[in-house]
Amino acid sequence: MTAPFQLDALPTLSRSTVDREETLRTEPDRLARRWPDARVVELDRSGRTPVRAAGTSGLRPGGSALATRKALDYGDTIPDEAMFLGQWSDTDYWTMPGDPAEDVERGAARIAGSWGVLEEVPEVGGELWVDLRGFGDLLDDTSAGLFTTAQALANWHRRARFCAVCGGHTARRQFGWASHCEQCGREEYPRTDPAVICLVHDEAGVNGEHVLLARQPIWPVGRYSVLAGFVEAGESLEGCVEREIREEVGAEVRDIRYLGSQPWPFPRSIMLGFTARADRCAPLTPADDEIEEAFWVSRAEVRAAFANSRLREPGAVPTPIAGGAAGLVLPGNSSIARVMLDAWARAEP
Repeated sequence: MTAPFQLDALPTLSRSTVDREETLRTEPDRLARRWPDARVVELDRSGRTPVRAAGTSGLRPGGSALATRKALDYGDTIPDEAMFLGQWSDTDYWTMPGDPAEDVERGAARIAGSWGVLEEVPEVGGELWVDLRGFGDLLDDTSAGLFTTAQALANWHRRARFCAVCGGHTARRQFGWASHCEQCGREEYPRTDPAVICLVHDEAGVNGEHVLLARQPIWPVGRYSVLAGFVEAGESLEGCVEREIREEVGAEVRDIRYLGSQPWPFPRSIMLGFTARADRCAPLTPADDEIEEAFWVSRAEVRAAFANSRLREPGAVPTPIAGGAAGLVLPGNSSIARVMLDAWARAEP
């Protein structure tokens, strides 16, 4: 008997090996003693970090490592702006603001990024400076976890410079894991905004034969994904799924089922993945200014889109595929949407 499909791979940005236990970041003496042997993940103002290139291939999918720095390069004591990421293999990891050195050879490399597009990234001293959204899938598990946490902390602190109660300036505490208002004393911790993302399939069999895809007006031609939206105050996750699908495309869903989750620190979300059923014969009504187009795509078309995905130049229009979904470009490898669609495409109806 056919079983309901499940995610058959861990979402890219959910991978991590680092121990981030709270007690590790609340022992300043311990952290100070270990600082000389620690490593630092640098983030530039665009959210990029250096990655070690793998020969002429640029980066190796799922196996490339961050080019971390020696902590002592930043001084003998822990700098005020350093934020603690955790411990792995008896090494402490931190993140700091950083930019490519001025006195080394600079260039540019073109490597495969998200959505199958060739992108140009800075190449400095044999290292490639990449962003998490576009290239997170190219990193090994430890590097992916470190980069995701560093990005999340940096984005939160960038938006938490003032107290939400009195407007006073805030200062970092617990090595990046808290902020303290210097005026009223209020303490706050890094926030995560929950958002649902739902793969809606039709009612044929157990797993359906068609999936509902849509595209936003700001996306390039041919790019489609499953539907997503933020959870509102006082709303359950299942209620959010029902509301978002109804608001965005006018479809009523049932049999909502949880699949998995992935942090998405752009700027501070966690994507909670679901699947649900809907009537394929019911009319779709894309929301004005939010959804430009929505339609049902067969499993064969999704499989063909995966099989025919090729690297494209920026701005190039995707080549039509057989089956009717012309120019179908599916979500990039760093997104949980990709894992959801891939698992559904592999499943039996």
